[in-house]
Amino acid sequence: MTPDRWLVTALGLGLIAFIVWFFWMKRSTGVRPSETSGGYQEAMILVKGGYTPDTIIVRAGKPVRLNFRREETASCSDKVIFADFGKSADLPTGQTVPVEFVPKTPGEYVFACPMGMFKGRLIVE
Repeated sequence: MTPDRWLVTALGLGLIAFIVWFFWMKRSTGVRPSETSGGYQEAMILVKGGYTPDTIIVRAGKPVRLNFRREETASCSDKVIFADFGKSADLPTGQTVPVEFVPKTPGEYVFACPMGMFKGRLIVE
């Protein structure tokens, strides 16, 4: 092979590795919610092409209030489901909807849209 083919092959493999890392292996560090005077661990989550932030870190045994604000009209994002906690909420466009629960067991839990295209993580410590 000529040097230019080696270069193109190396760049192509590098680009493939970057795409795999970015879409499947990249993990965000997470956000710790603020504590309200009522004792809730509270965070605002923007729903627009996904969940922002998509990783929330909370403490076990303390009530959590996640406020979802949907800023898009895609049908997939019209609901959020916390399967492990038996919670779900409809998310009308332009409104803030709170989801409240008390995580009792430490671990990592997933929240998602009904189709599973938008996913987030709740890390309970």
